[in-house]
Amino acid sequence: MSHKDVQGRRLNLRDALRATAKAMPRLWLGASGVLVAAVMAWTIPLFVALDAGIAPWVSGAAALLTLMAVGALARLSISTDARAVRALGLGPLGFQFGWPEPRLVGAALLCLIFLGMIVAMLGLVVLAIAGVAELDVAAIQARDWGGVGPAWKLVVLIVVGLGALLIPLLLAVRLSLFVPATLGRRQMVSLNSMGIAYGSFWQILGGLVVTAAPLVVLLSLAAAGLPGGVLGHTVLIVGLVAIQLPLTLGFLGTAYRRLEYWSPEEGKA
Repeated sequence: MSHKDVQGRRLNLRDALRATAKAMPRLWLGASGVLVAAVMAWTIPLFVALDAGIAPWVSGAAALLTLMAVGALARLSISTDARAVRALGLGPLGFQFGWPEPRLVGAALLCLIFLGMIVAMLGLVVLAIAGVAELDVAAIQARDWGGVGPAWKLVVLIVVGLGALLIPLLLAVRLSLFVPATLGRRQMVSLNSMGIAYGSFWQILGGLVVTAAPLVVLLSLAAAGLPGGVLGHTVLIVGLVAIQLPLTLGFLGTAYRRLEYWSPEEGKA
């Protein structure tokens, strides 16, 4: 595909959300076993007192099952053809562990390192500008905005601070397709995923916001203390693993299918 074609790609958010909703039963069914196992592994410490020697193993098993669930959901989300999904290595009920899983971990680490470097650099820029502005630190701590310093300096600092928050958000959204891209291209994809999302930032961000509805509800209930105790933690884990995870990966996989421009022939060139 030419560079001009890449620049002309746009994600239709409404169609992507409809396709995501339609795909959810298939994702739940295909990864049902590993999703249930992951929920059980994360909830075991809530019901059984584990000694110091067993607890790390249970946590490790829960993390591994979650990784397998991510791999299974990603495989299911990037293709609607059952034969193609099996060719990607999907195991029975979502239980599988092959090269894609370590690649996902590696890609995630690279993305986190990149974002961490950007955040650290932006933090240093904000601190440097704040130092040059010579604002009254004591007034800032006391929230006495009138005594901080000249209004224009405060406005500049606020604008720079907002930029320091928005830039990592922009990059995180552009990087969000790294999971389906790693499965789809059958190689570790981290920073290159920004090219796939090129031109569809607002659509991807909007889709992530819409599909984050279960997370918002769960966090709101947790903040309100409803339900509380073991039941509350169980509901939170079930919601995050069995609902939020498939929904988010379902949308990202749908977006990836519509935005991907790379082909295996290009990779061999």
